[in-house]
Formats: sequence, structure tokens, C-alpha cells
Amino acid sequence: MGFKAITSIVLISLSTFVQADADGERAALAKIIHELEALTPLIIEAKAQADFDRRIQFQYDWLELDIHRIKSGIEEHIVAPRTQPRSFPPLKGDYRH
Repeated sequence: MGFKAITSIVLISLSTFVQADADGERAALAKIIHELEALTPLIIEAKAQADFDRRIQFQYDWLELDIHRIKSGIEEHIVAPRTQPRSFPPLKGDYRH
């Protein structure tokens, strides 16, 4: 087998491996989106149990917005991965007010 044939086989193998790896990443990211969506009922339950007479409140709306931003970023990457970084608004992170 000649050098060109071996090189061709290696390149084809690598491109298949890279494609399989990208598919695996997309599947893992889709699982993350699914898990983030599973948080919605838990947030609704916690919000229903909240004591609104407390001086410091947990800001469920801010939490929901952050989760939405994370999901949107992941979804955008799955649909159209880019080589250039994108700009997103910062996450709130602190949910007490």
C-alpha cells in the first residue's frame, strides 16, 4: 500500500472520528437542555412555597431568566456552531433581593 493510500485512509478515519465526536457533543448538549427544562416544575413548586413576607426574597424570575439564557446559548451552538465567540448578556447569578 502506498503512502497516498495510507494518508487517504487516515484522513477519512479522522474525519469520521471528528464527525462522531461532534454528534456526541450535540447529544450531550441536548441532554443538558432536557435537564434544564426539568427544573421548571421544581422552580414552580419552590415559588409556590415561598414566604413573600420575608424581608429578603429569592428572585425566581431572575433564576428562570438565567436558565432561559443558558438554554438559548446551548441551542444556538447546536443549531449553528460558530468559530467566533458570541456576546450574551451576563447571568444574574445572585437571586436574593
